[in-house]
Amino acid sequence: MQRIAKFSKVSWEQFVKDWKEDFGIDDEIIRKIYCGIDIPKRATKGSAGYDFFSPIGFTLSPGETIKIPTGIRCEMNEDWVLMCFPRSGLGFKYRVKLDNSVGIIDSDYFYSDNEGHIFIKITNEGNKKLEVFEGNGFAQGIFLQYGITEDDNATDKRNGGFGSTTKSE
Repeated sequence: MQRIAKFSKVSWEQFVKDWKEDFGIDDEIIRKIYCGIDIPKRATKGSAGYDFFSPIGFTLSPGETIKIPTGIRCEMNEDWVLMCFPRSGLGFKYRVKLDNSVGIIDSDYFYSDNEGHIFIKITNEGNKKLEVFEGNGFAQGIFLQYGITEDDNATDKRNGGFGSTTKSE
């Protein structure tokens, strides 16, 4: 197996900014959440997916959505991508879906203005209430290598977070 990436936490400052923006909670609660973040890991030697653990407990009734700032960033080799999906059990039991179908974390996202902070936004599309406890796996990320066309001439550099690769300066 090739070792092509490394997960780490975003800085405290970035984490506070993102949690206050999305949840409006105070620094003491945010610090407790930040200190409890678990770095994604595989469950077994044969697992392809790295489990992302929820930094908070939450409940989603049918039709509800939540956006979770995970506190995680990922530095990876240039010709790799991290693809994020819901954990399979949540998809089967609750019809949980990522709001963008598959999360694509580009290798240069690590250097974006939000430190490459990975957010996971999910919706319960099923008919029963979903409860995720703090520290439970709720999403998984899989690394894939990709190629480019022979005539590719992309030279621009990322200058932001979500959707920034299609924005003009």
